[in-house]
Amino acid sequence: MRNVRIGEVWRHLRESDYLWLLPSLAALILAAVLRGLRWQLLFAPETRPPFRPVLSAMLIGQLFNNVLPVRAGEAARIVALNRSVGTPRAEIAGTVVVERAYDVLTVLVLLFIGLPWFPHVSWLRAAAIFAVVLTAAMVAIYVVLAVYGERPLKFALRPLARLPFVSHERTELAAGNIVHGMAGLRRPRMVVAALFWTTASWILLGVSTWCVLRGFASTRHLSPVAGVLVVIAVALALILPSSPGAVGVFEWSTQLALGAYGISKEAALAPALVLHVVNFVPYIAAGLLILVHQASGRGSRDRLAAERQGPGGPAGLQNR
Repeated sequence: MRNVRIGEVWRHLRESDYLWLLPSLAALILAAVLRGLRWQLLFAPETRPPFRPVLSAMLIGQLFNNVLPVRAGEAARIVALNRSVGTPRAEIAGTVVVERAYDVLTVLVLLFIGLPWFPHVSWLRAAAIFAVVLTAAMVAIYVVLAVYGERPLKFALRPLARLPFVSHERTELAAGNIVHGMAGLRRPRMVVAALFWTTASWILLGVSTWCVLRGFASTRHLSPVAGVLVVIAVALALILPSSPGAVGVFEWSTQLALGAYGISKEAALAPALVLHVVNFVPYIAAGLLILVHQASGRGSRDRLAAERQGPGGPAGLQNR
């Protein structure tokens, strides 16, 4: 917001065509479905949970990411999926780590593929260095898991067994579950599927972003490639934990990407605010609906269990 004329931003917001939000939301929903499918496919086939609870847990995680800082939604979706299907939390955590690695790697690959069509970006050198480091780290993890299996992770978790509430057996089991959750880095077919669906979801998010840009006169001339560049900038800015819902970080990174096209701060902030709402409200609504549905379902099951117990059960004893 620094050095931004708020009146000019408000003018851009008033003059925008909000009908473009309809295709933007459609692309966003489809991207969310693909990302849920991608997460499901990161589980090893022998322990892969059904798609519906995976998608529900992912949306719950997005809800908490939008209302809590430092990406606390990642922990929330681990707990949600564990409660719904019983998959070990350590295994789920392993898939989440792999998923984040694929997200960042795919975004960086899209950045370098799109260089002939992108304008000059000042942060390309930093992105290139990060891409090399991330690729090297993923290759190193693959080699370590292929050669040594669970042993390095068991060694790393061994100090936790000194805690009074953590046993040696639990650390051994957790290490095995985490490695099992990283099957998406070790099995070629899973790697190909993860990369394909990850790329497809990011491109759809770029289309969703471009639809929002089409609604503003100052950005209407931009091609869909601009939407992809905005998504890349936002994704790279959100690698580090930030404020709830990435407030401020989201707007700044969008301004940075659109500024490469010569768009002023005011003209860039207006679509950035709308784009943030588009990526905020649907996830909040979906997450709350899922939580309410799950709570009502658990309540119905508890009442049914109490009725089945009859007068001799706990409810009957309380009435005596």
